Amino acid sequence: MAEEQLIESFADKKPAEPVIEFKGVSKTYPSGTHALEDVNIRINKGEFVFVVGSSGAGKSTFMKLIMREEKANTGYINVNGYNLTKMRRKQVPLLRRTMGIVFKDFRLIPTKNVFDNVAFAMHVVGESGREVRREVSKALSKVGLGEKARSMPRQLSGGEQQRVGLARALVNAPDLIIADEPTGNVDPNMSYEIVELLTEINKRGTTILMVTHDHQLVREFKHRVIMLDKGRIIADNAAGGAE
Repeated sequence: MAEEQLIESFADKKPAEPVIEFKGVSKTYPSGTHALEDVNIRINKGEFVFVVGSSGAGKSTFMKLIMREEKANTGYINVNGYNLTKMRRKQVPLLRRTMGIVFKDFRLIPTKNVFDNVAFAMHVVGESGREVRREVSKALSKVGLGEKARSMPRQLSGGEQQRVGLARALVNAPDLIIADEPTGNVDPNMSYEIVELLTEINKRGTTILMVTHDHQLVREFKHRVIMLDKGRIIADNAAGGAE
């Protein structure tokens, strides 16, 4: 009986669902720059992955391909169930609605208060006013800014502005959050807090992909680390600790 149950338990297990998959992906710009060469990677649902590498390693191109800001020259890319290799331009907004993006430079609208900056992400996808009020308030509470809803961006510290950006990325409950150097313009203490917040979000099931130069954070949080160099993946360490 025990043997039968063991067989059944193995049979019930399904392969992890990929959120991002690259197969043989290369990207060369018209200038002749080989940004990525024969990249193969699979990032599964619910993972937290750091992407590291020196300037010119291919990190920005890797992210742009995922967001479909750029197209690969060769290979296959699938993100959140979308085949980016065959994707038409009109489908790109649908892809981007499945992801939240956190930028290094915050990219808040200076003439809108905190609440309206976050709400903007919901208005774009046509959510109702009631839904916007509820979800924006929840997102701001999650990042510890519930009391700053009516503040203007200029009244916030760099760390607070980045948390507004994180709330904006969260508000539509995306399957994937892409964080592009989210700690690049904040102090070390706030950097730690930002990654802690991302880790908490990840624990609730959201896949996190974070580009960073901060190897101290990588060592501290010990998530999976993908290292790029000259357009190639030179390390993929599930335990963290990239140097």
